[in-house]
Amino acid sequence: MTTAAAPPLSSLVRDQITRPSPIRQIMKMAERQNIIAMGLDPAQVISFGGGWVNHQAPDAFRKAYQSVVADADLFHNSGGYTATLGDLECREQIARFEEHLFGVPRLGAEHIAIGMGSTQLTHDLFRTLLDPGDTVMLLDPTYANYEGQFAFSVPGVRIVPLRVLDPATWAYLPESDPSGMAREFSRLFDAHRPRMVLFGAPDNPTSQVVPQALADVMLAKTAEAGAWLTIDFAYKCQYFQQPPAYYAWSPADHPNVVGIHSNSKWARGLGRRLGWIEAHPSVVDAIERVQQCSILCPDTLSQMTMARYLKAAIADGSLTEYVARANALYKHAADVTLKAVDTHLQRPRLTPFGGLYTVVDIGTNADEFVPRALKATGVLVVPGGGFGDSIRNGVRISFGPLVRDTAKIDEGLERLGRYLRASH
Repeated sequence: MTTAAAPPLSSLVRDQITRPSPIRQIMKMAERQNIIAMGLDPAQVISFGGGWVNHQAPDAFRKAYQSVVADADLFHNSGGYTATLGDLECREQIARFEEHLFGVPRLGAEHIAIGMGSTQLTHDLFRTLLDPGDTVMLLDPTYANYEGQFAFSVPGVRIVPLRVLDPATWAYLPESDPSGMAREFSRLFDAHRPRMVLFGAPDNPTSQVVPQALADVMLAKTAEAGAWLTIDFAYKCQYFQQPPAYYAWSPADHPNVVGIHSNSKWARGLGRRLGWIEAHPSVVDAIERVQQCSILCPDTLSQMTMARYLKAAIADGSLTEYVARANALYKHAADVTLKAVDTHLQRPRLTPFGGLYTVVDIGTNADEFVPRALKATGVLVVPGGGFGDSIRNGVRISFGPLVRDTAKIDEGLERLGRYLRASH
């Protein structure tokens, strides 16, 4: 008896399988079995590849989970559906969270849609706001996953890059040449008329923020043209300097502005999937229809505990204290990283505004350099090309996973520096 071959996958998926995420490719290379196959001891590998945080979640947050699980009735209720947009109390507490930490005014539950993390919400947001063939403006460099999310949510989207890093000088152009950057943005916007402008704050991989003056130009141009200005705030709570004024922009005042938010980073909820969108009520209503066909509803247990924790932590002031302590940890890890880069690599790099990363110019094609360096040194970094053409000769270095073991940051970059000098 012959077995028939499986029917073909969709053409879209077949195409995307041939173009996997560069971050996932390099992280797969670092899986234990592949490390062993290279002849390396997994215990000696130091990874700067992961885009994840490693500080402790608030203990009061953990206890909120305990209180729900310990109560038979509450635990029973946590197994039920919430509304597609999320539980009303949780949405109200998230609005208070944003006002309490960042002063976002006039934000209510009607402006918030909760989902299963910012990745799912970003996919559904693109499906909500864009049509096939629309143009989107992204920074170069920026988050590597956007391109795949566009492909799966709205095929045919055309991406126009706004270069914000000069590969010759490794300068962040919105800071080094603000007027020139504003002119270049306006030129590209007028030439391509994008339906959406999207940037991260801080951005991944650079950990830079768009200055307020450029954000104001973006707001004015998009509002006048009837386009969306979307800000990815996945790392919003991780800041080492005073945040710009647009951190407090509200969709109640700016109906074309949409914020994407995540619980993954600030409270180390990477695996406890919860995120939210802040947008005009018309956008929130539209996302409800999309989420009815994608997730049906967000996780109930996570929402119950989030609402409980935020209500108490805002009232007693511990939320602000917790965010400040976490930021101090990451600021220290960033300082250790920059000192080690300057000492051992002696190559151009960026100073993080917040977030988890810096990018370093290694002076050669990083796609070729990274696997060779991993095999020779047991140190993993992420090649920059997946984030944009401007940093093909650069690498992303994440200090997030090593925030509680900063000695490994210096050790890893010392190894990498020796190899870099020997290979040149």
